[in-house]
Amino acid sequence: MGESGFILMVILCILNVLWWGWKMLDWIWWRPKKLERLLKEQGIKVTPYKLLLGDLKDNMRLFKEARSKPMNLSHDIAPRVLPFDLQTIQKYGKNSAFWFGTTPRLYIMDPHLIKDVMNKHDHFQKIKGNQFLRFFLSGVVLYEGEKWAKHRRILNPAFHMEKLKRMVSAFYTSSNEMVSKWEKLVTSNGSCELDVWPEFQNLTGDVISRAAFGSSYEEGKRIFKLQDEQAEHFIQSFLTAYIPGFSLLPTKRNRRMKEIYREVRTLLMGIINKRQKVMEVAEAANNNDLLGLLLESNNNEIQENKNKKNVGMTIDEVIEECKLFYFAGQETTSVLLVWTMVTLSMHSEWQVRAREEVIQVFGKNKPDFDGLNHLKIVTMIMYEVLRLYPPLLFFDRCTYKNMKLGELSLPAGTQLMIPTVLVHRDRELWGEDAEEFNPGRFAEGISKATKNQVSFFPFSWGPRICIGQQFATIEVKMALAMILQRFSFELSPSYAHAPTTVITLHPQYGAQIILHKL
Repeated sequence: MGESGFILMVILCILNVLWWGWKMLDWIWWRPKKLERLLKEQGIKVTPYKLLLGDLKDNMRLFKEARSKPMNLSHDIAPRVLPFDLQTIQKYGKNSAFWFGTTPRLYIMDPHLIKDVMNKHDHFQKIKGNQFLRFFLSGVVLYEGEKWAKHRRILNPAFHMEKLKRMVSAFYTSSNEMVSKWEKLVTSNGSCELDVWPEFQNLTGDVISRAAFGSSYEEGKRIFKLQDEQAEHFIQSFLTAYIPGFSLLPTKRNRRMKEIYREVRTLLMGIINKRQKVMEVAEAANNNDLLGLLLESNNNEIQENKNKKNVGMTIDEVIEECKLFYFAGQETTSVLLVWTMVTLSMHSEWQVRAREEVIQVFGKNKPDFDGLNHLKIVTMIMYEVLRLYPPLLFFDRCTYKNMKLGELSLPAGTQLMIPTVLVHRDRELWGEDAEEFNPGRFAEGISKATKNQVSFFPFSWGPRICIGQQFATIEVKMALAMILQRFSFELSPSYAHAPTTVITLHPQYGAQIILHKL
């Protein structure tokens, strides 16, 4: 290489270093400061910017401190489950933002703005960038645009009310097994102490296995165990999730998340292949479970659009939807059941009213679909539990182009956070008793309770509302009705009130309940 060639190479290396240096500086300083300035000009208060991690370290520190001890027995759970966000809003007001790494995240708490964000899902999209999410969950809950529309269209028939009616027998069978087991435990002296949290996880796992895959919980419990572990790893990954390339490093957690991803995929592939073989042999195979209905709907989509490109779901996409069945189907329902039991143990007068209604509708007979839909008091209680203990504490979105939101002009790259647990207990929206358990507020339905505002959205809202909402609520009503028919219950002295988030809202130390046989 001649001298001129060497000089040219040195110049190119210097230019490359300068280019990467400029990109790095833009990422960690210039772009964040530009976004900060644009927000502040519109009256939005922003927390002081800290290089690279933003407020993530403070957020995690406060979260760990909150988790370190139980709280008093009350429904004021926000200081424990969203301590950083609560403190930020108390200090800077609702019209404020914090730093999620190098990106500002703006709180959205006004019902009119929440409605806009939820309705305009093509403009305010799910946040991309967490490199670890692909190992945990995908499917319709994360897709956007035409892909989301296609998957939602294929999935909708499986969750039609007429199809859900067929699954009520699976709800009953699983619930009956659980309460029969409980009856044996209380036989000797008429009462016993039981941690109902693992009981409900097993119940909802059993239900989703029967209703989604036509198999018993035994066949699916390995998947549940793996997905639970993956959820823990996913939560722990947040400090590093937005550092480019970090998920590629061979750390212990990264290796384990990839192992779990591969194993869950293999297990689900086996279940799907078995079902497809049955369907090939017998066209009129029993497709009353979610997997059968999904595969049937997918085949119909492909047949009806055989001359078009990219129709139907691939086998990998079916696997991702099945993972979503497993996680969402178990988590949402077990969480709602456990907090309903805890809350009714704290408020015995509502437990009595719920039991009286169940006995009036069913007596000691097997609950049926029509009767479950006539349980007004149980429904009011369920809504109030969802208000105070929503499964997901917040929803987040992002602008991928310059957007108007109310009076705000949001630059591309602004993230939005809708803190469900804070909106659900906002006194300006719910009154002075917002922190209190009062199912009566839902006596005339959700619209009346919310004054037709978007201030109650435990399953999201708008076009992207959770597709499994009816599945979860019918399952909860079945289990609760059967428990109320057989037992009264109260909190054990050993119970420690400690709601915490592991993707959804869990009882950190379990839910110890004393059951009394009726």
